[in-house]
Amino acid sequence: MSLEDFRYDAYNCIRCSNCKWLDPIWMQSQRYAKICPSSARYLFDAYSAQGRMDLALGFIDRELDYTPKFLDIVYKCTMGGACDTMCKRNLDLEVWKVLLETRARLVEDGQLLPAHIPVIEGLRKEDNMLQRLKADRGKWAEGLDVKDLTKQKAEVCYYAGCRFSYDEDLWKVARGALTLLNNHGVDVGIMGREEACCGGRAYEMGYCGELTKYAEHNTEAWAAAGVRTVVTSCAECYHAFKVLYPEIGKKVEVLHITEYLDRVISEGEIKLSKKVSMKVTYHDPCHLGRMGEPYVHWEGTRGKFGLLTPPKEYRRGTYGVYEPPRNVLKSIPGLQLVEMERIRENAWCCGAGGGVKEAYPDFGLWTAGERIEEAKSTGVEALVTACPWCERNLIDAIKERNDAINVYDVVELTIQAI
Repeated sequence: MSLEDFRYDAYNCIRCSNCKWLDPIWMQSQRYAKICPSSARYLFDAYSAQGRMDLALGFIDRELDYTPKFLDIVYKCTMGGACDTMCKRNLDLEVWKVLLETRARLVEDGQLLPAHIPVIEGLRKEDNMLQRLKADRGKWAEGLDVKDLTKQKAEVCYYAGCRFSYDEDLWKVARGALTLLNNHGVDVGIMGREEACCGGRAYEMGYCGELTKYAEHNTEAWAAAGVRTVVTSCAECYHAFKVLYPEIGKKVEVLHITEYLDRVISEGEIKLSKKVSMKVTYHDPCHLGRMGEPYVHWEGTRGKFGLLTPPKEYRRGTYGVYEPPRNVLKSIPGLQLVEMERIRENAWCCGAGGGVKEAYPDFGLWTAGERIEEAKSTGVEALVTACPWCERNLIDAIKERNDAINVYDVVELTIQAI
């Protein structure tokens, strides 16, 4: 689809500001009532979703043209989907799609963000988003006894993703997840150095062709290896496989590692017996939570007064992956889980998504800092999440702020309890 296909959505934004705030029913305090990081950080309405809908409409109707400020507004967005979720409690407008298609049009017209250019060039050359050598992609798994899916077949592929593959500080999470699968009889393998990017992060930067390229490559590689299910520890990869691939006709059965752990723990296949005495709170990654809701296909027409035939089932963030990570944490002896104010589909973004960490690191760290403050307000010792991009950005923000709170992945605490 193109930006013009979403003119109805841009035109019918009533500028109610719901995209900036939590639904009032979920508000607990003024301090943590906002939901849009860019609107909260930059304060001008242009940096909210409704401001960006205005920009999109003005561009569609040829009332606006490209300027440096236009690009700044469009790209200072983490693409976490909170605005879209809030809007769908009122108007059912496809806000996220308008934001995405605006970026796609910028890329199509050669209006590129300079900070993103080396990232995309690195992706096209080395098949990853971290501008690292493809030959080094499998190093995270060295020494583990696991099938090589480029030579062997397996029912399950453990997909590490770009961040886990190259961020050595986080290797313990990917190695731990793969070891858990291996030790409990799962017929699992990895692609190693031949694993390629999911394409989802580039897609959200506006490079839509990269998604199609990697969706075709990955699904063909998995099929050749006899893979029936893909398990990943990365929320952004999960979103790509669960939502974006089916949207372009590439279907794959995917589980986030927390979904797998929740199942085997509840069925008694993994016993958590060691006490982990800690008070923690859980941060819902955008792409695992509200953005992780399964793709819903719809074909139809929009008629008079905007009525859709047949009626459309909207993705409202309700059916994201919320309970599995919480169930795992609650199963750990001695662990006390305390919730923040903004959780599940109402969660505050970590600040790493949508190309923000690459192009506007100060904004990304500010956003993470807001989440850290919210976590600290609960009196916990640690912040737990289930995405490497969230974990990295939160760790970076804690270091910059010289805070004492720790950050863990759900997998790390699970392993401590075995």
